[in-house]
Amino acid sequence: MRGLFTIRPIFACAGLLFAASAAPAIAQVQYGYGYQQAESPSDVLERNVRTLASDPKDFSALIAAGDAALQIGDPTAAAGFFARADEVNPRSPLPQAGMGAVSVANGEATAAMPYFTRAMQLGATQSQIGCDRGLAYDLMGQQKLAQADYTAALTGTDASEARRRLALSLAISGDKAGALQALAPLAAKGDSAAGRVRAFVLALTGDPQGAMVAIDAAMPGSWSRVSPFLQKLPGLQSGQKAAAVNLGIFPGESGATQYSSNAISSPYAASASTANVVNRLAGIEDQLNQPEPPASAPQPTWQQAPTQVAYVAPAPRQTVPRATPVQQRVWLQLASGPNAEALPDQFRRMKSRDRNLFDGIGGYVAKSPDKARLLIGPFRGKSDAEIFAQDLSTIGVDAFSWTNSTTDQIVPLGTE
Repeated sequence: MRGLFTIRPIFACAGLLFAASAAPAIAQVQYGYGYQQAESPSDVLERNVRTLASDPKDFSALIAAGDAALQIGDPTAAAGFFARADEVNPRSPLPQAGMGAVSVANGEATAAMPYFTRAMQLGATQSQIGCDRGLAYDLMGQQKLAQADYTAALTGTDASEARRRLALSLAISGDKAGALQALAPLAAKGDSAAGRVRAFVLALTGDPQGAMVAIDAAMPGSWSRVSPFLQKLPGLQSGQKAAAVNLGIFPGESGATQYSSNAISSPYAASASTANVVNRLAGIEDQLNQPEPPASAPQPTWQQAPTQVAYVAPAPRQTVPRATPVQQRVWLQLASGPNAEALPDQFRRMKSRDRNLFDGIGGYVAKSPDKARLLIGPFRGKSDAEIFAQDLSTIGVDAFSWTNSTTDQIVPLGTE
């Protein structure tokens, strides 16, 4: 990305945007005796949102908030932050690089390229943008250019994610040995995503059986649901392969693009990215089997989760970003009560029961005059929500589906 959210994972290369920004972007908290604990993307976003509440033109906070929004799976909100940052400092390459990353996260590789070009004109280096631009090249089927960018990014702050993407790109090119060799340094140091990437490498290079064994070792119980897609991977076109293993986008039977319906997306959190993809691919089957909507009805919109109704970058005269749901969505309600301030502690206790199940999932609050609801989501539909509710029941968390109205205000947990 862990559940069945309807999203595309976006695996951001956080170091690019943090490299040239100031203190608000640093995702480390210093404790006594020299111990440092990394902040979660949600914490980084919350911290920088507080900064923006007092200074909406804080460039570093806008960049950091945009990058954190990408990491927790909301490219729409990220685009707002980056656009505002570009207004504040149009001579910096960071907003342009960020917008390029947003386009890549949305699977819009061609649209991303002008942003990367402009970023380099403003001073960005290949090692800074290579991780995200490389993925854009991969999506366009230009693996050699992608691999050159990833290789350059190995010397930058995004080295681990660039190495994962390099391994996948080499596998797409048919270089199994090179892919496994690229992945070896991460596997040697116990990188949590290396096993999942290795499974995709095996599937891409014609070993679906080995891939299923590797997937089951990395994510027990997932192989049976992912198996059909691992077997289909070798038959896809190069760009489709890149979209499937990096973004969780799989071509439908009719040729139309289908977005898998699984996992959360902190995509752009590198260590979670392949787990998001695995879970998403596991949920495509139900999606492909759904009847087509009537001709007069709009086609389904496959939404990012968990932050589709999330932060909007502050505009002039606004003091904080706000969320404005524009249509009804299906969520899971985990708790409710008159005191919204108690919900963060409740959510932390729930997450402590199974960190892997909640990995990357952010909480939301829907407030009404008489109560506040603790939510996760949104989901593609009630069936997806019920599947994840069943997962939650195994750790003693009772959840049920809830659909917001068009007037409900839903904000990320901690910003209410």
